[in-house]
Amino acid sequence: MGKGGMSQGEAEEDNMAAWITAINTLKILPFKLPPVGSHDVRIRMKAVGICGSDVHYLQKLRLADFIVKEPMVIGHECAGIIEEVGSEVKHLVPGDRVALEPGITCWRCDLCKGGRYNLCPEMKFFATPPCHGSLANQVVHPADLCFKLPDNVSLEEGAMCEPLSVGVHASRRAEIGPETNVLVMGAGPIGLVTMLAARAFGAPRIVIVDVDDYRLSVAKNLGADEIIKVSTNIQDVAEEIKLIHRAMGAAVDVSFDCAGFNKTMSTALSATRAGGRVCLVGMGHHEMTVPLTPAAAREVDVIGVFRYKNTWPLCIELLRSGKIDVKPLITHRFGFSQKEVEEAFEISAGGGSAIKVMFNL
Repeated sequence: MGKGGMSQGEAEEDNMAAWITAINTLKILPFKLPPVGSHDVRIRMKAVGICGSDVHYLQKLRLADFIVKEPMVIGHECAGIIEEVGSEVKHLVPGDRVALEPGITCWRCDLCKGGRYNLCPEMKFFATPPCHGSLANQVVHPADLCFKLPDNVSLEEGAMCEPLSVGVHASRRAEIGPETNVLVMGAGPIGLVTMLAARAFGAPRIVIVDVDDYRLSVAKNLGADEIIKVSTNIQDVAEEIKLIHRAMGAAVDVSFDCAGFNKTMSTALSATRAGGRVCLVGMGHHEMTVPLTPAAAREVDVIGVFRYKNTWPLCIELLRSGKIDVKPLITHRFGFSQKEVEEAFEISAGGGSAIKVMFNL
């Protein structure tokens, strides 16, 4: 047995999790924990956020090529308190508050060895079939993917390190700095954290566009320099690009497409200056038809983003120092009962005033 409070057997007796059992069906059922290995920890979950991918799996039982073929525990944005540590774990002790990075890689393939572990073909990621997620009373996870939270960073903020990591990774990939004027397409949770990350990386001017007035008002309150309401009609792209350029008052150096639709990507490619960069963060469409040739003729670089790598220490420091405040993104909170889990996913799926829906366990 590892070092910690109750034994593994005692821990399992009270371990329940939220399982997807069928389309649009979530049930709180017992969840058997794997043994705590020498380099693992057992964590009591305290804060778990709902991501768009969680909603997608619940509604469709699939996302891109990942298919839910048997019941699966949902959730991957999470933080909790260490209850037990494996015999070889030196940097954590029971009682530590930690944020969890949800992807376990092989560390043997060329991508892992080359530092791009987020692209590991053997990745085991919370709540990506066939791997179970973290909306549970407790989970077992590798200790090196658990990051201690400073006293002034809450467990909810710790759970927000996961979506924030996407924005941080995107800002690194797009080389955001004090001379980079940024356009963000989409003011959903990922668009907003990308905006916050770009600002923390020094972007002097950020314009954000969306189809939704409420989300644009949130973006403005979080520090967007200008907000623009756009339509869903691809015929409006040319006119909207004029509005974007007027709002920016300068060239668009980097555009982040945080939606991933034909229209958003077409706008980003055309609005970005010659020699600039377009970073595709959102993946709304599996395939897109976009004006790539004209963009290539202006040497606009298209950069792909998939999850993140080595972001938790920086995210935690940005939260600790106050350079980024994710608290206003958490709009709804729920406990962990059958009724509340169903209601929380309903609200998250409905959009509207819901930005980030958070469970407090």
